[in-house]
Amino acid sequence: MAVIRNVEQDEHIEQLWYMKEQGETSLDFLKKAMKRDFDARIIEELFLRGLVERSAGVATIKLTADGEARARQLIRAHRLAERLIVDVLGGADVEEIACEFEHTVSLELVNGICTLLGHPKECPHGMPIPEGECCRQATKSALSFIIPLSDIKLGESARIAYINCKNDQQIHKLEGLCIRPGVVVKLHQNYPTYVIECEGASIALDQEVVSHISVWKNFKGAEGTDEPKAADHKNKAGGLKRFFKAFFKSPSIK
Repeated sequence: MAVIRNVEQDEHIEQLWYMKEQGETSLDFLKKAMKRDFDARIIEELFLRGLVERSAGVATIKLTADGEARARQLIRAHRLAERLIVDVLGGADVEEIACEFEHTVSLELVNGICTLLGHPKECPHGMPIPEGECCRQATKSALSFIIPLSDIKLGESARIAYINCKNDQQIHKLEGLCIRPGVVVKLHQNYPTYVIECEGASIALDQEVVSHISVWKNFKGAEGTDEPKAADHKNKAGGLKRFFKAFFKSPSIK
């Protein structure tokens, strides 16, 4: 029963984080957002634990510094799980697994996944992923499968893993040039501007745009092409799925 209660508390904490992102502090807003999942008793528990602060006169509620720290861990784990499922496992239904993931994995594993993915800035839905210590240290690991496009050598090909442009117009422009996740690009020039080959066309990109593009490390295509072998896809996907399932056996975030 205690485990269920902790999960329910976390769900309230998460919703308060979403409200913070939207600039909302109304208790009524929280009730409407959570609907039947809202529980006044849990709010009281969070208040007694020093995780939320509230104002009875104007019916406002928000996270304390300790509450934000807990929410940051949960949101970071959730959004990194979404990134992992979409970019690595090629899944589409991410919400249920990501929700389970955020409550079960250790902080060390979350940072490991972040490093593995190359410290992504946003989840697949475009929401910011809270920064971790590994991001602040700009950790580069030999285990990382994803690197910036600017890190590949001239003449090398790579498959785009994800694009982290904050500007929607820039994202639409790249999509119009067929530069999107899953597409194979080849670097022809990196000075004074970047020139890549994509879908048979040569495209010039400036440093700022290139800095938002991340690609799979050590990309190897089939003989005579830039496309990976089908067997390589199957083997990598199977291994990563086993790796992902192992996360749920790890200690909870403390």
